[in-house]
Amino acid sequence: MSAQDRNALIRRRVAGYARVSTDSEEQLNSYEAQVDYYTQLINGRADWEYITVYTDEGISAVNTKRREGFKQMVADGLAGKFDLLVTKSVSRFARNTVDSLTTVRKLKEAGCEVWFEKENIFTFDSKGELLITIMSSLAQEESRSISENVTWGQRKRMQDGKVSLPYKQFIGYEKGEDGLPKVVESEAAIVRLIFRMYMEGKTFSAIAKYLGDCGIPSPAGKETWQTAVVRSILSNEKYKGHALLQKTFCEDFLTKKMVKNTGQVQQYYVEDSHPAIIEPDEFDTVQLEIERRRSIGRPTSCTSIFAARIVCADCGGWYGKKVWGSYKGDKTYRREVWRCNDKYKRQGKPGKGCGTSHITEEDIKAHFLTAFNMLMNDRDALIEDCRLAQNVLCNTSAIDADFAELHREIEVVTELSRKAIYENARTVVDQNEWSERNKGYLERHRQATERVEELETQKRERLGKSKILEGFISDIEKRPLAITEFDEKLWLAVIDRVTVGRDDTMVFRFRNGAEVTV
Repeated sequence: MSAQDRNALIRRRVAGYARVSTDSEEQLNSYEAQVDYYTQLINGRADWEYITVYTDEGISAVNTKRREGFKQMVADGLAGKFDLLVTKSVSRFARNTVDSLTTVRKLKEAGCEVWFEKENIFTFDSKGELLITIMSSLAQEESRSISENVTWGQRKRMQDGKVSLPYKQFIGYEKGEDGLPKVVESEAAIVRLIFRMYMEGKTFSAIAKYLGDCGIPSPAGKETWQTAVVRSILSNEKYKGHALLQKTFCEDFLTKKMVKNTGQVQQYYVEDSHPAIIEPDEFDTVQLEIERRRSIGRPTSCTSIFAARIVCADCGGWYGKKVWGSYKGDKTYRREVWRCNDKYKRQGKPGKGCGTSHITEEDIKAHFLTAFNMLMNDRDALIEDCRLAQNVLCNTSAIDADFAELHREIEVVTELSRKAIYENARTVVDQNEWSERNKGYLERHRQATERVEELETQKRERLGKSKILEGFISDIEKRPLAITEFDEKLWLAVIDRVTVGRDDTMVFRFRNGAEVTV
């Protein structure tokens, strides 16, 4: 055998692994330098055969779930495509001890060695695994420390009322020179359009379809809009210039899993934190409308501010818009009216048909003006009644006291159950007796949890009712005692529903609970 053949036999197939954790320009330079360095290092050794350099760009090393280059490297190593992997350090490989050791052991079993250059650790060395365990643990603690420092910094900013937005996927704002959100007028016009369309009666899905049909890109730059995106825009308080901070938080620094904050950590609400795109009154009106539609079971589609607000006194069905006189496109006699949607659905059933007649939008507007002016005859007394209703019907102090008691009960039962499980695991106890006792703890826990959910529903309802009354008071305080022209915003702000009777009477029920018959 020639010397050349012998050299070929002992040459090791070598691959490199390079990673940077952000996509900043400085880190990209580091990333390119790493790739170039390992390419030259491997090619510069006569006993090494260059295979490739695996890379991950802008990916954290805390875990390996989203590191495609890393996963490809492991797969190729297990498939025997290289004998040695060269990487910069344990911290560049993984900051998670479990991931690091698991990967090293898998590669080791497949006959693939890893060399951590900075620490000069070879995994085939007898001391290699011990050193990797120590270094990985140190790297993991470093990651924990960094995560805690970053979290502390973010929460300190929140305490100080400093607002930041995910600008790349947040329509309407960009980062200003002072670091605060700055309105982008071209995008703000889209936000205002969404709010206006919703208050005109459009649904989330109808708005999403319209925006897509008009070729308006979504906040993520996509051609189609998702219903959830429209809903999110309509309910995001940042569009009225306020900011609720820490809606979500990182539950685990290793997995980077973000969860909804339902009271686990403190939230901060900052008013007038940045310029508003939507006036606060208009934003609050939209929230009331969202809640109203949710409570009544909103029809799948509608095109008017009167939709799902007019009710038939006979059957309780909703009134819908109908078009008369447009047969086969003939518009000579075209008339739009509102009539009970179920009026002719029960024909042939004596005594069960709707006796209510149709009405026009002009009728609705004229009767509304009359009803509102009647309501405003004694505005001061009306406002006083609303304030009284707010204090009596919307008070949540008793619910809060019950909450505290129930949470104490849950804590006590949880501790009793924990002790029972510990006792059963450490000592010999009668299993039947223990099972019955533990079932009792679980039942107490279930009952307390169900009661908490009931109270949460009651509290939401009371707070929602309080907000409705506050909006109602705000609207009537700034209106003249007598109005002469129909105002869409006023209609949407103060009317709950209108019930139409057989004698063409209309009973207007306002958001404060008052009813006026016209």
